[in-house]
Amino acid sequence: MDQQSPRRSGEATDDRLFFRRALMVVGVVALAYFFWLLAGTVLLIFAAILIAVILRAFANALETRAHVPRGVSFYLALFLSVTAIGGFGYFFGGQIQMQLGEVLSRLPNQLETLAKQIGIRDPLAVIEKQLEDGFGTNIFGQAAGFGYSLVGGLVDALIVIVAAIYLAYDPKLYRKVIVSVFPREQRGTVDRSMLETGAALKMWFLGQMVSMVFVGVLSGVGYWLVGLPTPAALGLIAGITNFIPFVGPILGAIPALIFGFNISPEVMFYTFTVALVVQQTEGNILVPLIQKRAVAMPPAVALFAIIIFGVLFGFLGILLAVPLAVAVMVMVRKIWIEGVLESGPAAEGLGPARRADEELIERDGGQS
Repeated sequence: MDQQSPRRSGEATDDRLFFRRALMVVGVVALAYFFWLLAGTVLLIFAAILIAVILRAFANALETRAHVPRGVSFYLALFLSVTAIGGFGYFFGGQIQMQLGEVLSRLPNQLETLAKQIGIRDPLAVIEKQLEDGFGTNIFGQAAGFGYSLVGGLVDALIVIVAAIYLAYDPKLYRKVIVSVFPREQRGTVDRSMLETGAALKMWFLGQMVSMVFVGVLSGVGYWLVGLPTPAALGLIAGITNFIPFVGPILGAIPALIFGFNISPEVMFYTFTVALVVQQTEGNILVPLIQKRAVAMPPAVALFAIIIFGVLFGFLGILLAVPLAVAVMVMVRKIWIEGVLESGPAAEGLGPARRADEELIERDGGQS
């Protein structure tokens, strides 16, 4: 009887461990399903965090380099950001809006001319028919749905901006709230991981902005030399779409190629050459220089991130795919690789969770 008691005690302990692990699995699955249901909201939260990281970095730069007092730096950074955006819109918005309007007004005719040259008649009617077949013939309902989605998008953008301001004002407060959810022995690792993730997102965004400005300016100058109409607007389109790797440069070059093709095959060839040279210069010279100071994102990882997040979350997932991948990479490296695999326990290379389980088995067995 006495010899069977330790065995039964060990079996009971194993049952408790199995039950605890089963509950953990169920909890992880439930949490994943919860995030899946709120995928759009989670992406908006991440967008707010990304903007907050950028705004907070600007405030810290004013504090450390311009010696602005801590209590003033955030408000000054917010004021300068709003002033810079508003000033750019005031001084250049009219000209850019005029050129973009001209591009949008001329693009349907250019597209129709291109379609006729390759043997397609009335392409706009074909596109409209496909839309009606795919989405129904209630055009007014579609227009109303588009209006609702546009208003919803503006409301979401306003919420993201307001949330980003709150997050950037006191990021330490929100980090403490998140860290307090984790066990005490893991809080330091989680806090350092969030800090390093914020630094990586800041460096990624700065590098991306440099790349976008480089592509936009160089493309605009190249299109002007080629002789395309509205080169500033076409360069702006190329710069903005360059925010999305792989897909963005292709989308940004399409309007310029359509305009060039309708002028002459030679102009289209020159336009293609300009787009190719700009992208190759940016990819082979500028990006390696940026990645020396920012996060080195392997091209395959960025491509798969765009595909996966695009399939799961649509356009917003494509837009935020790369910064999401940057955040995931840093968190995995800090929490899993450095925190679990490389640090390792003293005995037999066991992870913290498994080591805690063995300690619980020994403690329960000794007490029985």
